[in-house]
Amino acid sequence: MPERRFVYVADDAGFPYGHWGETELTARIVQLFSKLIEQHQPELCVIACNTASTLVLNDLRTAFPDTLFVGTVPAIKPAAERTRSGLVTVLATPGTVRRAYTRDLIQSFASQCHVRLVGSENLAGLSERYIRGDLVEGEEIQAEVGPCFVEQGERRTDIVVLACTHYPFLANRFRALAPWPVDWLDPAEAIARRALFLLGAATSVSEEPDFAVFTSGDPDFAVRRLMNGFGLAVSL
Repeated sequence: MPERRFVYVADDAGFPYGHWGETELTARIVQLFSKLIEQHQPELCVIACNTASTLVLNDLRTAFPDTLFVGTVPAIKPAAERTRSGLVTVLATPGTVRRAYTRDLIQSFASQCHVRLVGSENLAGLSERYIRGDLVEGEEIQAEVGPCFVEQGERRTDIVVLACTHYPFLANRFRALAPWPVDWLDPAEAIARRALFLLGAATSVSEEPDFAVFTSGDPDFAVRRLMNGFGLAVSL
């Protein structure tokens, strides 16, 4: 959607969300969006975080009924439709694994599959280091993704759902470390299609630049460089 203007908001001051209590995290996100919606008046908001979406999506829609929201939730339904072995793993944060929302998705769409939930304590942080250009050892990644792989007789896990928006940055490392080939399912394209469907065709082209906002107010040089690589100016 190059004709649209994008404001990317990173709540780096609250990172990582996976360790927050549900009540505190809900209050933080609703308060954050109250300010963002007033300031930027977006046509649509994408919640680019599974931990947040599985917790506060309904709260946001209730609090801001005039704003469209698209959530990012574990791609359990497409995984269940694609698997041949019936063994699916959801690689997520501990917060996403704990959510009743995630369990309901499994019950609704993957009841015929064996779904393993793997809540990684450290993988989001490793992804942050990796995208900053820091060295991340294979052993560190292996310790987090190793539990994703299940064998039951002649059957093996054939799909791993990437249920955290940090994880696709490490997808190539995952593939290299996997004991056998699997489909690493990234829902980003489906989320983009959903946003485009809700917005429809733009009637004009935005002349405003795309930019990124960091709640800490102080992103480091590596992060600024990354944002610039995505075509986003950093607003301080």
